[in-house]
Amino acid sequence: MINNVVLVGRMTRDAELKYTPSNQAVATFTLAVNRNFKNQNGEREADFINVVIWRQQAENLANWAKKGALIGVTGRIQTRHYENQQGKRVYVTEVIADSFQLLESRAKENQAANQASMAQHAPYFGPTTPMDVSDDDLPF
Repeated sequence: MINNVVLVGRMTRDAELKYTPSNQAVATFTLAVNRNFKNQNGEREADFINVVIWRQQAENLANWAKKGALIGVTGRIQTRHYENQQGKRVYVTEVIADSFQLLESRAKENQAANQASMAQHAPYFGPTTPMDVSDDDLPF
């Protein structure tokens, strides 16, 4: 069987770094990945993909990659479920990352993050592909 994922996108927020009771680092974040096509209005859409990364890679990501950073991620898709407080089964699909790589210089990353912060309803997801997405549209 093959379960291999490669993603390139921008972080929608800083990674949330936590530690398990056995002191294992784990970071979670969401990656905005542009689709390869435009919608009927000629606009490019994006998928917002939840990612989990463990151990030293989690600490490195939390220290070096911030909101707006363009990163590449390799890993696998994992599904799980749990019962919420109302007793309803909730299914979760996420990417478990094995590694990540920063894909642009720190100066460009800061520029992208600043442009995303300045544009209230058009976050910056690429050099020539602004999107009309408000914070209310984000799944987190």
